[in-house]
Amino acid sequence: MRKLQNEELERLTIEEYKSSDKTPFIIVLDNIRSLNNIGSVFRTSDAFLLEGVYLCGITAKPPHREIQKTALGATESVNWKYFKTTADAIISLRNKDYTILAIEQVENSCSLEDFQLERNNKYAIILGHEVKGVSQEIVNLSDKCLEITQLGTKHSINISVCAGIVIWDLFNKYKCLV
Repeated sequence: MRKLQNEELERLTIEEYKSSDKTPFIIVLDNIRSLNNIGSVFRTSDAFLLEGVYLCGITAKPPHREIQKTALGATESVNWKYFKTTADAIISLRNKDYTILAIEQVENSCSLEDFQLERNNKYAIILGHEVKGVSQEIVNLSDKCLEITQLGTKHSINISVCAGIVIWDLFNKYKCLV
């Protein structure tokens, strides 16, 4: 085996990315404090051609050197928008007919592996604060809460890892619908 060089990967240019058909998911960051987590979410969103990232509350906005360290330029390809509150972002998404999915441990949550996408739906995926998670106010505004099954002693997963797991799972389910 030989490791491929970057130029052999045939990746899209930023212009091609911006004009391509997108996966109908928007990631909503609910008061994320870590700039590295924000950058990582941008990079993962780029990898799966997501429609965009909504940055809410205390979540920092590009351009920012610390976000760029992990985003590696994905803030230039992925559409993003800032909202003063996550509730404002949800109102905007509802007006565009998105299904709102909070990733949080709640009563009657749906396990990620059991959740099925519906054909022709668009989804907003809310990821919460590193310590406090998705706020109760935002859980109340969500259509459904998804939970990643965990078996160890910790009660949470880092949000950039969580984003990767959720995006990968939902992207694969989406590919089966199209």
